[in-house]
Amino acid sequence: MKDILGQALLDYQNGNYTEDIITSTNISDEDILPIPYLFREFKDMPKLEQKALKLVKGHVLDVGCGAGGHSLYLQNKGIIVKSIDISEGAISVCNTRGVNHAEVASILDITEQFDTILLLMNGTGIFEKLSYVTKYLSHLKSLLKPKGQILIDSSDIQYMYEDEDGGLWIDTNANYYGELDYYMSYKGVKETPLTWLYLDFETLKNACLTVGLNCENVQEGEHFDYLAKLTLNE
Repeated sequence: MKDILGQALLDYQNGNYTEDIITSTNISDEDILPIPYLFREFKDMPKLEQKALKLVKGHVLDVGCGAGGHSLYLQNKGIIVKSIDISEGAISVCNTRGVNHAEVASILDITEQFDTILLLMNGTGIFEKLSYVTKYLSHLKSLLKPKGQILIDSSDIQYMYEDEDGGLWIDTNANYYGELDYYMSYKGVKETPLTWLYLDFETLKNACLTVGLNCENVQEGEHFDYLAKLTLNE
């Protein structure tokens, strides 16, 4: 990984913002990811993110914390947050912005337990592939304290496969339709392609049942997205 996301965040933090990140997938054309959006405050966050932050309780793990916006909001509420990201640049920005407990780490490296685990901005993306979902969910389950919760969002992107007549062109012999090859570039540098997973709610719910987690659809978004709350079976 070249960490171009981290470099973009550092540039913005250091006053060197001159252009945005370009993204695309194997089923979509190029799009712009505005770097200022990654530094948004609570009032500018989507309703699903605001809802998730309002549901937070206890000791929190913020997974894929990015520039630290969610962590800083919670810290300002007096909540103790551990913030992790695989991007060294992102963690450097978090430290500069005053995030108290930020470190470079993968979720699979974490062993301590929490009352709330946050996975936002398509939190299922880190699962990468449908076949990996139960592995990640089992690990996340092991990190929950009794009465703990996982707050995770995603989208059902089936709509991206619709043709003009409303029919679907999903290849039933291919991988799950939410598994995408994700590409990023910044200032002419291309990131190593990622596999990124968008997971429809019913598929997430079924995977949760497999590993012994309850799965509740807390809120629907405006564009096929949702916020789910996962809890331990009592």
